[in-house]
Amino acid sequence: MTIRVMLVDDQVLLRTGFRMVLAAQPDMEVVAEAGDGAQALEVLRTAEVDVILMDVRMPNLDGVEATRRICGGGQQEGAPKVLILTTFDLDEYAFSALKAGASGFMLKDVPPNELLAAIRAVHSGDAVVAPSTTRRLLDRFTPMLPATSGEPARPELGRLTDREREVLLLVAQGLSNGEIAARLVLSEATVKTHVGRILTKLSLRDRVQAVVLAYETGLVRAGGAGA
Repeated sequence: MTIRVMLVDDQVLLRTGFRMVLAAQPDMEVVAEAGDGAQALEVLRTAEVDVILMDVRMPNLDGVEATRRICGGGQQEGAPKVLILTTFDLDEYAFSALKAGASGFMLKDVPPNELLAAIRAVHSGDAVVAPSTTRRLLDRFTPMLPATSGEPARPELGRLTDREREVLLLVAQGLSNGEIAARLVLSEATVKTHVGRILTKLSLRDRVQAVVLAYETGLVRAGGAGA
């Protein structure tokens, strides 16, 4: 199956570079492009798209608001998957994009093979939250979030077993299932089962939303330490 990709970035040179990388892949095709969020929404009226590579800061309509309108906060059935491309200096916007329904984010200078793997991952329904860049970005923008002290944590957290809570903490720190399995001396299949139960109990779409929840509730704080 060919993955139909849309490029949304106000820098033509970057779109050209991404298009060249994707064109060399037998399972990918760039079917649409846009220079800002407003144009992207217009193009999506007629274009059939599976995955959108979305810049964050653009004129007219930024990537966060465009993602929100496309994904409906992650609740829009059949919506294209959005992979946010950000720079280290704009990392605080990545959090808002994840809340808006994006399936993950990567830095713009990501190696081509990692970008391609990320596109395939989000297309298959996974979320891109495991790279070490995720931990750096979370450490940077977590202090910018509203303080959670005094606010009640989501009651659903009480449904988690001690082991599931432990797994959630490690997911929020950006660890993959394999890394969590090694840390807790479990099989990767067992970790995958725990993650699935966590998502179900907390009514979350994917690992991205689990990371957002953990940081919003103060379950995990800057530096990756548990609360």
